[in-house]
Amino acid sequence: MTLRIAPQPKGDIELTDAENHLCTLLDECTTYLKEEHGITTACRINGGWVRDKLLGSQSNDIDISLTDMMGAPFAEHFVSFLSERDHLGDSEVKIAKIGSNPDQSKHLETARTTLFGIDLDFVNLRSEEYAENSRIPTEVKFGTPLQDAMRRDITINSLFYNVHSRTVEDQTGKGLDDLRSGTIRTPLAPLETFRDDPLRVIRCIRFASRFGFEMDLELQNAARDPIIQEALSLKISRERVGEELDKMMKGPDPLRSIQLISDLSLYQSIYYIPPEIAAIRSAPPQPFYLSVTAAHILHDLLSPSPPDLPPLHPTLLSHALAEPGIKARLFFAASVYPFTGTTYLKKKRNTSMVEAAICEGLKLGSKNHYSDGIPALFAAAELLQNLDLKSSNFKSPSERVAIGLLLREKVVHNPNSGSHWATSLLFSLVCELVHVQNGSYALVVEDQGNCIERYNAFTRRVEELGLDSAVDAKPILNGHEVTKALNAKPGPWAQTILNNVMKWQLDHPSGTKEECLIWLKAEQDAGRVNLDDLNPISPGSKRVQVADKASAKKAKR
Repeated sequence: MTLRIAPQPKGDIELTDAENHLCTLLDECTTYLKEEHGITTACRINGGWVRDKLLGSQSNDIDISLTDMMGAPFAEHFVSFLSERDHLGDSEVKIAKIGSNPDQSKHLETARTTLFGIDLDFVNLRSEEYAENSRIPTEVKFGTPLQDAMRRDITINSLFYNVHSRTVEDQTGKGLDDLRSGTIRTPLAPLETFRDDPLRVIRCIRFASRFGFEMDLELQNAARDPIIQEALSLKISRERVGEELDKMMKGPDPLRSIQLISDLSLYQSIYYIPPEIAAIRSAPPQPFYLSVTAAHILHDLLSPSPPDLPPLHPTLLSHALAEPGIKARLFFAASVYPFTGTTYLKKKRNTSMVEAAICEGLKLGSKNHYSDGIPALFAAAELLQNLDLKSSNFKSPSERVAIGLLLREKVVHNPNSGSHWATSLLFSLVCELVHVQNGSYALVVEDQGNCIERYNAFTRRVEELGLDSAVDAKPILNGHEVTKALNAKPGPWAQTILNNVMKWQLDHPSGTKEECLIWLKAEQDAGRVNLDDLNPISPGSKRVQVADKASAKKAKR
């Protein structure tokens, strides 16, 4: 794994013109509220914006904490204040109110809006009191900046920027030092912080991998605590866990995220399978460490100079890096590798446990083609495994047809599910290399270099044959043209003919529509296209009923 150098914080915060304007107006609004309405409050920007600014990064999301005032009322006063002074022009500003949900560890009501191109969240500073052995606060009330900071997930996220004094406030006394040293630490004892909200365990992993920071030893031990891990499995909504993992996979170092999950023994808690599914799976998952093995292999293959490995074919490499979503999907697939090869019964259908982990365990849905694209990667890997141009499978009926049909399989290449033949090949290679590294290769054990060369050679051959563009080609004839050529009525049989048309098309890359029609008619004249065979009589059809009546009359006679 490549070591990342943690970013070094800057000495102060440099505001953009829009941020400076916002801070000025917030300050003026609080003065107005006090003088005209007797409302006393103060505004502090908190969390990620302060951290990122100190690290020299820009952020378009600003969270504003308020003293002794809820977010929604202040947001309404602020928008009214801006409107009366014509700071909004003709813009219509809407305020969304997001309620608290203590059962899911969301304890604060939030008001959300967008002003001057900046996304704003308004929320009150809070303090919380917990009953013994309870993870839901018995009371959430207005708090001081110190009380609020101490209840945050990590020290580097507990920094405030006071919009009135224009200064950074480090209420915990640790945030700035931890930002300089590259340390992930909780403001309170980590067990207490994680009991308040177990999702913070995952957030610690995400920020450690995002910034290349190291986790405090006490924090690591708390993350391994069985009670915390059980709470992470059962208390936190799976959607929130899925969102955090999505951010990790799209972050700068998804491999380190997967490695940390493994090192902290959190795999089962994070990639949680509901008991009703786990009870009916075909077999237990493979060892969880294989998620790290698969991610390491993927990381090395995507590196410009893979360590101790031959370079990947440029097409396989360039497509995987074409956009962040593709790379994230590949690393997500690597992370659920332990679930490959096992199934469970869903609506009388054997369903991959990979799909269960993505859809049921993490509730990811179709976002970034996780729910459809990741199971397709594993299905394609099963289809493509042991890929070898020397195989007899690629000699009949012709090499171009055989390779072309393989690439056109929906699990291998289907833009509707985000599948692309190049990434399917890459992930199949990753799966084979996992077998090679673990000495469990099903056929002939070979070294990693030869395995990679087989896939590189296959990719070269795909491009030599011009099949890289043929994967998206539509049949040269459509259904209407087929039925007209064969003088037949439309029916399901036409799809079989269109499949044969595609085979002819792959075998005749320069062929014309007229030549294909001549071939199709010749096939019919030679008896190789029999519509009765392609359109069998189904029970209950009119043809069956007519045949039954004829048989009955014959029997009577």
